[in-house]
Amino acid sequence: MTDRARTADAALTGADAALCDLGAALRAAGYRFTTVTPATHERVNRRPANAWATDPRGVFGWSRPFTEDVLPPSTVAAMDAAGVRVPHGAGWRSLVRFSSYDDEQFVHSAFPTDAADAVFLGPDTYRMADAAIAHVVARRRPVRRAVDIGCGTGAGAVAVAKRLPGAEVMAVDINPTALRYARVNAALAGADGLRVRHSDLLDGVPGDLDLIISNPPFMIDPAGRAYRHGGPQGHELPIAILDAATRRLAPGGSLVLFAGTGVVDGRDLFREAAAATLAGTDLDWAYREVDPDVYSEELDGPAYAHAERIAVVVLTAVRAG
Repeated sequence: MTDRARTADAALTGADAALCDLGAALRAAGYRFTTVTPATHERVNRRPANAWATDPRGVFGWSRPFTEDVLPPSTVAAMDAAGVRVPHGAGWRSLVRFSSYDDEQFVHSAFPTDAADAVFLGPDTYRMADAAIAHVVARRRPVRRAVDIGCGTGAGAVAVAKRLPGAEVMAVDINPTALRYARVNAALAGADGLRVRHSDLLDGVPGDLDLIISNPPFMIDPAGRAYRHGGPQGHELPIAILDAATRRLAPGGSLVLFAGTGVVDGRDLFREAAAATLAGTDLDWAYREVDPDVYSEELDGPAYAHAERIAVVVLTAVRAG
């Protein structure tokens, strides 16, 4: 394990330590990859020339099958130590991806993310972390305690921890695979102020909080995948997080909530539910669409047959005091 990783979490052992070493080796070799939406990923991989990986980005970014000659022997050995190389036809494939953000590498589940416990990092992760960073930079009050609810890879928590030296930053999730990857990613980033723990919303986090960030599942997913399904209307989980924040933010505390919404006959159902949840509280809040038209392929399926578009939004709320 690299010195940078060791400072963040000396408890990483076995396969987790090997996974951390694999990410560190890729970073040292100049590896970079920006993860796209599943629809774009599938479209690009369908091209005949992309059937097999020809470089590390094909293996660890595009999740293409590969032959051993594509990777250095040390990388193959690190994959085996981490348990992430599995047979695939006449070659192999990786069980994980590595994505780049904020000069860091983040491990997450390989494409396609069909498993119930899959951990996804993609365009919404970048948007959410960007919003969290912008909020932290603009915030005038100090942050002593912060939490990323439904942290997934921990990318948002890592971004915040890097900008809040000395603060207690927590990354919480109910998915054991997400918690594992978040620990590895915190170690990779050398984020020594970051603590990863199991928590259903804020049930496992004591005390008041100066900052809450979250990019929870917000889609209507008939498959019910934990990283994607936000409830029967898509926004039930984001509203539960909003409700928890109204009870746990310290005076002057703030929330950055990145979510999505199906717009039906011009009505933003998530905004309406958020307004009802925040009514009567002492929270000053703002709401904006980050992108008014995303995941348009979902409009062809029965889950969104009632919607005219899907938008992604950022809700910020600040407690008086």
